[in-house]
Amino acid sequence: MDASSSLSQQQLDLSKLSAGDKQELQQFIVNESQKSRIQQSVHGLTDICWTKCVTGKISSGKLERTEESCTQNCVDRFMDANMTVLKHLENLRSSGM
Repeated sequence: MDASSSLSQQQLDLSKLSAGDKQELQQFIVNESQKSRIQQSVHGLTDICWTKCVTGKISSGKLERTEESCTQNCVDRFMDANMTVLKHLENLRSSGM
């Protein structure tokens, strides 16, 4: 069975779902998409803060005090920026734009 016939078979199976099952599947897809975006943000944040703050080798199994402070500040600024954007988008949505 090739990929195109497998895809057609999957589409046929989806067409047989009840309305409730289709809604549940749609919600599952939305949830998984949101999880993926959160993971991408966390990975991006990790890369940015690690590159910016961790400057030496981690020989003791812990970050240096300055690295830990920098990392915490980096994460806090990231969260502040995200909250500002979310508030702005919420304001736009509530004002009808």
